[in-house]
Amino acid sequence: MKLSRRGFLHIAGASAGAGLLARPGAAFASEAVPGADERAMLVDTTLCKGCRACEAACSEANGNPPPDRGEDVLDTNRKTSQTAFTVVNRGPNGPGGARRYAKTQCMHCVAPGCASACPVKALQKQPEGPVTYDPSKCMGCRYCMVACPFGVPKYEYEALAPRVRKCTFCFDRQKAGKAPACSSVCPTGALTFGRREDLLEEAKKRVYGQPDRYERHVYGELEAGGTNWLYLADVSFAKLGLPQNVEKQSYPDLVKGALGAPPFVMTLWPPLLMGLYTFAHRREKVAKDGEHGAHGAHGKKEERHG
Repeated sequence: MKLSRRGFLHIAGASAGAGLLARPGAAFASEAVPGADERAMLVDTTLCKGCRACEAACSEANGNPPPDRGEDVLDTNRKTSQTAFTVVNRGPNGPGGARRYAKTQCMHCVAPGCASACPVKALQKQPEGPVTYDPSKCMGCRYCMVACPFGVPKYEYEALAPRVRKCTFCFDRQKAGKAPACSSVCPTGALTFGRREDLLEEAKKRVYGQPDRYERHVYGELEAGGTNWLYLADVSFAKLGLPQNVEKQSYPDLVKGALGAPPFVMTLWPPLLMGLYTFAHRREKVAKDGEHGAHGAHGKKEERHG
Protein backbone atom coordinates (compact mmCIF):
# COMPACT_ATOMS: atom_id res chain seq x y z
CA MET A 1 0.00 0.00 0.00
CA LYS A 2 1.54 3.26 -1.10
CA LEU A 3 1.07 6.59 0.66
CA SER A 4 -0.57 8.69 -2.00
CA ARG A 5 -0.44 12.47 -2.20
CA ARG A 6 -4.11 12.54 -1.25
CA GLY A 7 -3.40 10.32 1.76
CA PHE A 8 -0.54 12.55 2.86
CA LEU A 9 -2.70 15.67 2.61
CA HIS A 10 -5.44 13.87 4.51
CA ILE A 11 -3.01 13.19 7.39
CA ALA A 12 -1.69 16.73 7.31
CA GLY A 13 -5.22 18.12 7.36
CA ALA A 14 -6.27 15.94 10.26
CA SER A 15 -3.10 16.81 12.17
CA ALA A 16 -3.59 20.50 11.48
CA GLY A 17 -7.10 20.23 12.90
CA ALA A 18 -5.73 18.64 16.04
CA GLY A 19 -3.06 21.33 16.24
CA LEU A 20 -5.62 24.08 15.94
CA LEU A 21 -7.70 22.59 18.71
CA ALA A 22 -4.67 22.54 21.00
CA ARG A 23 -3.19 25.81 19.79
CA PRO A 24 -2.69 28.51 22.45
CA GLY A 25 -4.17 31.94 21.91
CA ALA A 26 -2.21 34.10 19.49
CA ALA A 27 0.45 36.11 21.28
CA PHE A 28 1.14 38.74 18.66
CA ALA A 29 0.06 42.33 19.04
CA SER A 30 -2.01 44.09 16.43
CA GLU A 31 -1.20 47.57 15.24
CA ALA A 32 1.73 49.55 16.64
CA VAL A 33 -0.08 52.27 18.58
CA PRO A 34 1.70 53.63 21.66
CA GLY A 35 -0.29 54.18 24.83
CA ALA A 36 -0.99 57.74 25.90
CA ASP A 37 1.48 57.57 28.80
CA GLU A 38 4.08 55.31 27.22
CA ARG A 39 7.55 56.30 28.39
CA ALA A 40 10.48 56.77 26.03
CA MET A 41 14.04 58.07 25.80
CA LEU A 42 15.35 60.70 23.41
CA VAL A 43 19.02 60.26 22.54
CA ASP A 44 20.64 63.36 21.06
CA THR A 45 23.92 62.00 19.74
CA THR A 46 25.19 65.53 19.07
CA LEU A 47 25.43 65.98 22.86
CA CYS A 48 27.05 62.64 23.75
CA LYS A 49 30.74 62.87 24.71
CA GLY A 50 31.38 59.14 24.98
CA CYS A 51 31.99 59.20 28.75
CA ARG A 52 30.21 55.82 29.13
CA ALA A 53 28.74 56.76 32.52
CA CYS A 54 25.51 55.21 31.24
CA GLU A 55 27.27 51.86 30.81
CA ALA A 56 28.48 51.86 34.42
CA ALA A 57 25.08 52.90 35.79
CA CYS A 58 23.32 50.24 33.73
CA SER A 59 25.66 47.50 34.93
CA GLU A 60 25.24 48.53 38.55
CA ALA A 61 21.44 48.73 38.32
CA ASN A 62 21.22 45.26 36.76
CA GLY A 63 23.86 43.52 38.87
CA ASN A 64 26.15 43.00 35.88
CA PRO A 65 29.96 43.20 35.93
CA PRO A 66 31.32 46.75 35.58
CA PRO A 67 32.29 47.71 32.02
CA ASP A 68 35.91 47.64 30.91
CA ARG A 69 37.77 50.88 31.44
CA GLY A 70 40.05 52.83 29.15
CA GLU A 71 39.77 54.70 25.89
CA ASP A 72 40.91 51.67 23.90
CA VAL A 73 37.52 50.05 24.58
CA LEU A 74 36.09 52.40 21.98
CA ASP A 75 38.52 51.16 19.35
CA THR A 76 36.20 48.18 18.78
CA ASN A 77 32.58 48.37 17.73
CA ARG A 78 30.71 46.47 20.43
CA LYS A 79 27.29 44.89 20.76
CA THR A 80 25.17 44.30 23.81
CA SER A 81 25.69 40.98 25.56
CA GLN A 82 24.40 38.78 28.38
CA THR A 83 26.31 40.94 30.87
CA ALA A 84 26.22 44.35 29.14
CA PHE A 85 22.74 45.65 28.40
CA THR A 86 23.97 48.91 26.90
CA VAL A 87 27.18 49.89 25.11
CA VAL A 88 28.49 53.14 23.68
CA ASN A 89 30.31 53.03 20.35
CA ARG A 90 32.40 55.67 18.67
CA GLY A 91 31.17 56.98 15.34
CA PRO A 92 32.52 59.41 12.75
CA ASN A 93 33.31 63.07 13.23
CA GLY A 94 30.41 65.44 13.03
CA PRO A 95 30.35 68.96 11.54
CA GLY A 96 33.24 70.94 12.95
CA GLY A 97 35.28 67.81 13.61
CA ALA A 98 33.71 66.78 16.93
CA ARG A 99 33.62 63.02 17.44
CA ARG A 100 30.19 61.41 17.61
CA TYR A 101 29.09 58.52 19.81
CA ALA A 102 25.95 56.40 20.01
CA LYS A 103 24.51 54.32 22.82
CA THR A 104 22.73 51.06 21.94
CA GLN A 105 20.37 48.89 24.00
CA CYS A 106 16.95 47.27 23.63
CA MET A 107 14.79 49.65 21.59
CA HIS A 108 11.57 48.71 23.45
CA CYS A 109 9.37 48.64 20.39
CA VAL A 110 5.83 49.92 20.55
CA ALA A 111 4.74 46.52 19.18
CA PRO A 112 7.68 44.25 20.04
CA GLY A 113 8.37 41.27 17.82
CA CYS A 114 10.18 39.46 20.64
CA ALA A 115 7.15 39.47 22.95
CA SER A 116 4.86 38.54 20.08
CA ALA A 117 6.99 35.52 19.21
CA CYS A 118 7.26 34.24 22.78
CA PRO A 119 4.83 31.27 23.11
CA VAL A 120 4.86 31.36 26.93
CA LYS A 121 4.78 35.15 27.42
CA ALA A 122 8.09 35.28 29.23
CA LEU A 123 8.63 38.57 27.38
CA GLN A 124 5.84 41.08 27.79
CA LYS A 125 5.18 44.64 26.72
CA GLN A 126 4.17 46.77 29.70
CA PRO A 127 1.58 49.57 29.31
CA GLU A 128 4.24 52.05 30.44
CA GLY A 129 6.48 51.11 27.50
CA PRO A 130 9.19 48.69 28.71
CA VAL A 131 9.48 45.16 27.34
CA THR A 132 10.19 43.00 30.40
CA TYR A 133 11.33 39.40 30.88
CA ASP A 134 10.23 36.73 33.38
CA PRO A 135 12.83 33.91 33.51
CA SER A 136 10.45 31.65 35.46
CA LYS A 137 8.25 31.37 32.35
CA CYS A 138 11.01 31.06 29.75
CA MET A 139 11.35 27.66 28.06
CA GLY A 140 14.53 28.57 26.19
CA CYS A 141 13.07 28.39 22.67
CA ARG A 142 14.89 31.63 21.67
CA TYR A 143 12.20 32.65 19.17
CA CYS A 144 12.62 36.16 20.59
CA MET A 145 16.18 36.28 19.27
CA VAL A 146 14.96 35.50 15.76
CA ALA A 147 12.03 37.90 15.94
CA CYS A 148 13.95 40.99 17.12
CA PRO A 149 14.89 43.20 14.12
CA PHE A 150 17.62 44.86 16.20
CA GLY A 151 19.32 41.63 17.35
CA VAL A 152 19.06 42.58 21.02
CA PRO A 153 18.07 39.51 23.13
CA LYS A 154 21.07 37.42 24.17
CA TYR A 155 21.07 33.89 25.61
CA GLU A 156 23.21 32.53 28.44
CA TYR A 157 24.39 29.45 26.58
CA GLU A 158 27.01 28.49 29.16
CA ALA A 159 24.80 28.92 32.25
CA LEU A 160 23.33 25.92 34.10
CA ALA A 161 19.95 27.67 34.09
CA PRO A 162 20.21 29.88 30.98
CA ARG A 163 18.13 33.01 30.60
CA VAL A 164 17.44 35.53 27.86
CA ARG A 165 19.14 38.78 28.80
CA LYS A 166 18.48 42.34 27.71
CA CYS A 167 17.72 45.86 28.91
CA THR A 168 14.31 46.15 30.62
CA PHE A 169 14.25 49.96 30.49
CA CYS A 170 14.75 49.90 34.29
CA PHE A 171 11.10 48.97 34.74
CA ASP A 172 11.50 48.57 38.52
CA ARG A 173 12.95 52.07 38.75
CA GLN A 174 10.14 53.44 36.63
CA LYS A 175 7.54 51.83 38.92
CA ALA A 176 9.26 53.55 41.84
CA GLY A 177 8.96 56.91 40.08
CA LYS A 178 12.62 57.07 39.05
CA ALA A 179 14.21 57.62 35.65
CA PRO A 180 16.22 54.77 34.07
CA ALA A 181 19.73 54.47 35.50
CA CYS A 182 21.47 55.50 32.28
CA SER A 183 19.66 58.83 31.92
CA SER A 184 20.00 59.64 35.61
CA VAL A 185 23.81 59.89 35.30
CA CYS A 186 24.21 61.44 31.84
CA PRO A 187 26.25 64.64 32.41
CA THR A 188 25.57 66.31 29.05
CA GLY A 189 21.81 65.98 28.61
CA ALA A 190 22.21 63.56 25.70
CA LEU A 191 19.54 61.33 27.27
CA THR A 192 16.07 62.74 27.98
CA PHE A 193 13.43 60.53 29.61
CA GLY A 194 9.70 61.27 29.37
CA ARG A 195 6.43 60.57 27.58
CA ARG A 196 6.98 59.31 24.03
CA GLU A 197 4.52 61.79 22.59
CA ASP A 198 6.30 64.73 24.25
CA LEU A 199 9.77 63.52 23.28
CA LEU A 200 8.77 63.00 19.67
CA GLU A 201 7.45 66.55 19.56
CA GLU A 202 10.68 67.84 21.09
CA ALA A 203 12.76 65.83 18.63
CA LYS A 204 10.91 67.30 15.66
CA LYS A 205 11.30 70.81 17.04
CA ARG A 206 15.06 70.32 17.13
CA VAL A 207 15.19 68.73 13.68
CA TYR A 208 13.03 71.24 11.85
CA GLY A 209 13.94 74.22 14.03
CA GLN A 210 17.64 73.68 13.32
CA PRO A 211 17.70 72.02 9.89
CA ASP A 212 21.41 72.69 9.42
CA ARG A 213 22.30 70.88 12.61
CA TYR A 214 20.41 67.59 12.39
CA GLU A 215 19.66 64.81 9.94
CA ARG A 216 16.01 65.24 8.94
CA HIS A 217 14.88 62.04 10.54
CA VAL A 218 14.00 60.87 14.03
CA TYR A 219 15.28 57.32 14.22
CA GLY A 220 12.73 55.20 16.05
CA GLU A 221 9.68 57.23 15.11
CA LEU A 222 8.71 54.70 12.43
CA GLU A 223 11.33 51.93 12.54
CA ALA A 224 9.72 48.57 13.39
CA GLY A 225 6.41 50.38 13.73
CA GLY A 226 7.92 52.80 16.25
CA THR A 227 10.24 52.35 19.22
CA ASN A 228 10.51 53.93 22.64
CA TRP A 229 14.12 54.89 22.05
CA LEU A 230 14.33 57.86 19.69
CA TYR A 231 17.57 59.15 18.15
CA LEU A 232 18.77 62.44 16.71
CA ALA A 233 22.04 62.84 14.81
CA ASP A 234 24.01 65.20 12.62
CA VAL A 235 25.74 62.34 10.79
CA SER A 236 24.37 59.26 9.06
CA PHE A 237 22.53 56.92 11.42
CA ALA A 238 24.14 54.05 9.54
CA LYS A 239 27.59 55.35 10.47
CA LEU A 240 26.48 55.44 14.10
CA GLY A 241 25.69 51.72 13.88
CA LEU A 242 21.90 51.94 13.95
CA PRO A 243 20.36 49.21 11.73
CA GLN A 244 19.10 50.43 8.36
CA ASN A 245 17.31 47.31 7.12
CA VAL A 246 14.45 47.63 9.62
CA GLU A 247 10.93 47.69 8.20
CA LYS A 248 8.68 50.65 8.99
CA GLN A 249 5.69 48.45 9.79
CA SER A 250 5.62 46.66 13.13
CA TYR A 251 7.03 43.16 12.94
CA PRO A 252 4.04 41.46 14.59
CA ASP A 253 1.82 42.97 11.87
CA LEU A 254 4.25 41.94 9.15
CA VAL A 255 4.58 38.31 10.17
CA LYS A 256 1.54 37.41 12.21
CA GLY A 257 1.37 33.96 10.66
CA ALA A 258 5.04 33.22 11.20
CA LEU A 259 5.02 34.49 14.78
CA GLY A 260 2.00 32.36 15.52
CA ALA A 261 3.65 29.32 13.95
CA PRO A 262 5.94 28.10 16.75
CA PRO A 263 3.18 26.94 19.15
CA PHE A 264 1.18 25.68 16.15
CA VAL A 265 4.10 23.65 14.82
CA MET A 266 4.74 22.18 18.25
CA THR A 267 1.20 20.78 18.26
CA LEU A 268 1.07 19.88 14.56
CA TRP A 269 4.36 18.04 14.17
CA PRO A 270 3.91 15.07 16.57
CA PRO A 271 0.54 13.89 15.18
CA LEU A 272 1.79 14.44 11.63
CA LEU A 273 4.83 12.25 12.24
CA MET A 274 2.71 9.64 13.99
CA GLY A 275 0.34 9.52 11.04
CA LEU A 276 3.21 9.13 8.58
CA TYR A 277 4.73 6.39 10.73
CA THR A 278 1.40 4.52 10.87
CA PHE A 279 0.95 4.63 7.12
CA ALA A 280 4.57 3.63 6.46
CA HIS A 281 4.34 0.78 8.96
CA ARG A 282 1.08 -0.44 7.39
CA ARG A 283 2.64 -0.31 3.93
CA GLU A 284 5.57 -2.42 5.10
CA LYS A 285 3.19 -4.95 6.71
CA VAL A 286 1.13 -5.25 3.54
CA ALA A 287 4.31 -5.70 1.49
CA LYS A 288 5.57 -8.43 3.81
CA ASP A 289 2.18 -10.19 3.82
CA GLY A 290 2.25 -10.07 0.04
CA GLU A 291 5.72 -11.62 -0.02
CA HIS A 292 4.65 -14.40 2.37
CA GLY A 293 1.57 -15.05 0.26
CA ALA A 294 3.64 -15.25 -2.89
CA HIS A 295 6.15 -17.64 -1.28
CA GLY A 296 3.30 -19.84 0.02
CA ALA A 297 1.65 -20.05 -3.37
CA HIS A 298 5.00 -20.85 -4.99
CA GLY A 299 5.62 -23.66 -2.46
CA LYS A 300 2.24 -25.22 -3.07
CA LYS A 301 2.83 -25.10 -6.82
CA GLU A 302 6.13 -26.97 -6.35
CA GLU A 303 4.38 -29.60 -4.22
CA ARG A 304 1.80 -30.23 -6.96
CA HIS A 305 4.55 -30.56 -9.56
CA GLY A 306 6.38 -33.00 -7.31
